Amino acid sequence: MKLPASPFTVTDWSKVAPTTHAGETGQALWRTLNIGDLRVRMVEYSPGYLADHWCDRGHVIFVVKGELDSELRDGRKFKLTAGMSYQVSDFGDAAHRSSTASGATLFIVD
Repeated sequence: MKLPASPFTVTDWSKVAPTTHAGETGQALWRTLNIGDLRVRMVEYSPGYLADHWCDRGHVIFVVKGELDSELRDGRKFKLTAGMSYQVSDFGDAAHRSSTASGATLFIVD
């Protein structure tokens, strides 16, 4: 990831209006800051959330609270809890999708 030129920016995520994104089940609330091709998000998954797609986009994902299950299309599964992260590049491994039984809040850079 190459960070685009930008000024020093402080973000109060509570003041960024959320957008709702339906999953196959549940929903995600995204608070998004776009800087050129860089997207920085605070995302809240509802309990029972399952992504509606397999994703090949690269991300750095940090679990702020809750638990996140990340499944790779090749069958591998990972459980991340608060304080854990994962990193994957664009098309860098098998496609992935997220789910959570109890809900999760994530900080995502992609």
